[in-house]
Formats: sequence, C-alpha cells, structure tokens
Amino acid sequence: MNTPSQSTGTNLDALPSRELHDLAVRRALHHADLGFFWELLRAIPAAETLEGDVREAGEDLTKVSALLSDALTSGEGDLADALRPLYLDYLKKHPPKH
Repeated sequence: MNTPSQSTGTNLDALPSRELHDLAVRRALHHADLGFFWELLRAIPAAETLEGDVREAGEDLTKVSALLSDALTSGEGDLADALRPLYLDYLKKHPPKH
C-alpha cells in the first residue's frame, strides 16, 4: 500500500499544505538540498504578503539579508578567527583545487 510520501504525484494535490511542507522539508533535509531551502527562504516573504502579513514579510527579508550578510562577511576580523576551526575542518574534508 502506498503512503502519501510514496505516491507518484497524483495524490499530492489532495494532501493538506502542512503535509506537503513536511514531506518536502524532510526530503530536502535527507538529500541536503540547499537549493530547495534557498527557494523556500526566497518565497516566504512573498507568500506572507499574499496572505496579508506585509509586516512579517518585511521582517523576514531583513532576517534573510542579515544572515546572508553575516555569511558573506564571516571571513573578516575576530569573527573569522572564531570560525577558523570550522573553515579548517571543512577545507581538510574538501581540499581546494588549485
């Protein structure tokens, strides 16, 4: 017997939004699908605007921008020093190609 998560797609339209969310997020986590999460982060503010929560959409855009800014500037100053073990560990596992 097929469960909703095993269905081929024909039953997906009938699932509640919450279940679709759970299935998609679980699958993306299992496969480390960062592209999906990036798309999700980009879509949330627009979805909140459509549902009438303009204030929340603006706050989300600020949070996402702050996270991206932090990630892009994490190679500077004391923050870079604090994250040094993380960078070293990552680069040892995935050596840069020269």
